[in-house]
Amino acid sequence: MNQLMFNITEPESYWIKVNKGDISCRLLADRHYSRQHQGNRQFCRPGKNLVLRTAAGDAVWVTWAGIRDDKFDSWECTLFRNESGNLSSELICQAVDITKKYWGNLPSDGITTTVASDKIRSVNPGYCFKMAGWKHIGRIKVNGLIILQYKE
Repeated sequence: MNQLMFNITEPESYWIKVNKGDISCRLLADRHYSRQHQGNRQFCRPGKNLVLRTAAGDAVWVTWAGIRDDKFDSWECTLFRNESGNLSSELICQAVDITKKYWGNLPSDGITTTVASDKIRSVNPGYCFKMAGWKHIGRIKVNGLIILQYKE
């Protein structure tokens, strides 16, 4: 019989790594404002993706690395949705740490994400990212999305 062991010196990660066809992640993506085609089996961009979800399937994170159309040398958080009871900023910090564990050192511009302030209810769009150490660095001129960046 194996004994169940707990690491009491470090907090456990909420995240598990899954493939980009994970149904729980797809269902969460369907409820995210950025989703273009609800029900589509693909919820990740083409290219290199790191997909994380909570064991209960109530939060999803996707980091993407690919050919960018903007000036950034960065990876991008293309999807974050938290329907769990866990603090979003804590999930974000853990997701960044896991991304670095799998992919290594951050690119020169770190990790970026965008937030559509007109699609969310918050009076402080991107607040959970800001609480996780991300900085507001501007807006996209074409659609007004807020750009947030994590750099070490």
